[in-house]
Amino acid sequence: MTIANDAGAATPGDPGPAAAPDAARPVAGGGVLRTPAVWVPAALLLGIVASAVFAPLLSSASPEFSDIGNTLAGASSGHPLGGDGVGRDVLSRLLHGGRQSMLGALVAVTVATAVGGPTGLFAGFFRGWFDAVAGWVSNLLMAIPGILVLLVVIVAFGNNIYTAMVVFGMLLAPNVFRLVRAAVTGVREELYIDAARVSGLRDLRILRRHVLPVVIAPVIIQAAQLFGIGIIVQAGLEFLGLGDTRSASWGSMLNDAFTNIYLAPRLLVWPSVAIVVTVVLASLMASGVRDAVQGRGRSRSVPRRRAAVESLRAVLPADDELLRVEGLEVAYGDREVVHGISFGLRRGEVLGIVGETGSGKSQTAFSILGLLPSTATLRAQGLTFDGTDLLACDERELNALRGRRIGYIPQEPMTNLDPAFTIGSQLAEPMRRHLGLDRTAARQRAAALLTRVGIRDPGRVLDSYPHELSGGMAQRVLIAGAVSCEPEMLIADEPTTALDVTVQAEVLDVMRSLQEERSMAVVIVTHDLGVVADICDRVLVMRDGHVVETGPVAEVFARPQAQFTQDLLKSTLVGAPLRRPVQTVREGASW
Repeated sequence: MTIANDAGAATPGDPGPAAAPDAARPVAGGGVLRTPAVWVPAALLLGIVASAVFAPLLSSASPEFSDIGNTLAGASSGHPLGGDGVGRDVLSRLLHGGRQSMLGALVAVTVATAVGGPTGLFAGFFRGWFDAVAGWVSNLLMAIPGILVLLVVIVAFGNNIYTAMVVFGMLLAPNVFRLVRAAVTGVREELYIDAARVSGLRDLRILRRHVLPVVIAPVIIQAAQLFGIGIIVQAGLEFLGLGDTRSASWGSMLNDAFTNIYLAPRLLVWPSVAIVVTVVLASLMASGVRDAVQGRGRSRSVPRRRAAVESLRAVLPADDELLRVEGLEVAYGDREVVHGISFGLRRGEVLGIVGETGSGKSQTAFSILGLLPSTATLRAQGLTFDGTDLLACDERELNALRGRRIGYIPQEPMTNLDPAFTIGSQLAEPMRRHLGLDRTAARQRAAALLTRVGIRDPGRVLDSYPHELSGGMAQRVLIAGAVSCEPEMLIADEPTTALDVTVQAEVLDVMRSLQEERSMAVVIVTHDLGVVADICDRVLVMRDGHVVETGPVAEVFARPQAQFTQDLLKSTLVGAPLRRPVQTVREGASW
């Protein structure tokens, strides 16, 4: 998001690329490991690794000892696979050679993951200049011919194959970078990431708990594939004689076999089989993990937030005013969609912003919370919360307010809970962050909050995952989370949209009683006049980004001035009667 002052001096923010439409969520590793397509190749690959590690126990011959009498010898009791071109034991070199070949590939994979993983993580999440620079460097590395670079390195630094594999790992890093960046970009705009931000969690904590689990599975899959590539490249270099051909490795065995291909072609078989089997097993294991993850994972679509709000002016006395918005404007590129919004909110007051879909109701809430998309430009003469200038706050200062003093209840409850974590961990995390509670105290407080919002079995719900809850229970969980740190102001964005009428009434009863108990100021964004009549003190009616009418609920409902308000009331009364008769709405009163 870009923030500018009245003079128009804009501060560049985070103009990252558009998020991917879908992001795969992680799944439990235990189920993946029990899949035959994963554990069978993994077990066989582990056997090859074990044979290399315990090579001295499996073969008593030295891999570098030359016996002239054993030159190109056939199989015998002392040498089961015979001797190579200089009389060295083929079995011993095959077993010991797995060490260098697989260790070299592991070096390349480690370097690629260590460089590309964190870089892609930060570039995809924070975007901005770091994303631009990292992307440029990644493209540059991918454009360089890798084999030429490796040849230059070996010539410059000698026949040290591990140095070459470190450089090769750097050349592979862009592949990991792009994969991780794409995964992070796809998940960073998820609603539960916004919910974590609103809870006041720091970016690094969000990365660790909510973003990193998304990255781990695809990185493991690609690491297995890069491992096979590393073995092939290293064997190719040693086959060309680049490296220490005297040391035992599968590539040096290929070099020796090719020299004697007409005299003993069988020498090509053993290192070739070892390389092919190892690479195929790594690829099969990666494919099995991919299929298991895709089969069990979940996808979430990234919401496209609509914009357009204009001319919201409500005249309120300044006494005990908690929130003040003056001249708020929001633009996307050259198109300004919010024009000069101004309003105030007193402590303990409930304000309803009502309008049809696309009228721009949510943009006001996102502006206050600091959750506008990165492509938006925000300008305002003033945006203050209890005397704090929100426009002057950095991300750390906003995190100190969000969750602790400003609560948020989003719409679509199921997409605002991270499916990878239990309800208990998601409720406890903000309380541990803001209130300094330990794990036990946070869980006890979470259980009490669930009981308070009408959940009869809080212990079971705390141990449940979001998909195990109904929509109504999930919305109650979000309400409990929003009030868990005793906020002074609560912003509820369409809190009852996804619920049936009966559950809507129950949820509104919970919100109303909590508001009365804690004297919270509340902003409710809704398209339902019944919700406004049920809980609000004041109402702002919006259409096509314009405020067509504003005032106390009783006055607006009893004597609507705007034609759109009259039509809206008629449609509500005819199609879906208000939960409370219009005549019973009392100005400034709690139900």
